Amino acid sequence: MHIDLNSHLITEAIYKPSPNCDARPQGVVPELVVIHGISLPPGKYGGGYVQQFFNNALDETAHPYFAEIANLKVSSHLFIERDGSLTQFVPLNQRAWHAGQSCYQGREACNDFSIGIELEGTDNDTYSEQQYKILKPLIDCLQQTYNTLVSKAVVGHSDIAPGRKTDPGVGFDWARIR
Repeated sequence: MHIDLNSHLITEAIYKPSPNCDARPQGVVPELVVIHGISLPPGKYGGGYVQQFFNNALDETAHPYFAEIANLKVSSHLFIERDGSLTQFVPLNQRAWHAGQSCYQGREACNDFSIGIELEGTDNDTYSEQQYKILKPLIDCLQQTYNTLVSKAVVGHSDIAPGRKTDPGVGFDWARIR
């Protein structure tokens, strides 16, 4: 993995810029990686719906659930599909809108200082071998590039939004990335 420090993009990722981002606060750099799990519609994989969702292009008539989320404005920096395909939506120096109301070690608004990585999956399904083969080197690359990230600063969405979020869930094997 490699990060182009001019564009703040992962060179191995397909870039599909999301409008759902903005500047990080002045002087704030990535200090935390947040692992998420997502599937659209819930429990279904493929179809490009996550990419559409993060780009405000989700056809709300394609599935009944989509009407419930069609007006949400969310994104993530990166998305790893079941087959290991990697898509980037937001440059790493920008703030993606992935964490929502959140807190890490007493510090609120985790979007300000985190990088969000979405894995295609659900809380209860195991994640694929191909996803771990991309995720581990990706985290290593982020930690090497941003010396503000430390190995212990990789958490699940459930860790920063307990009671509100449960992803990446019991199907995620933390030992695979540590």
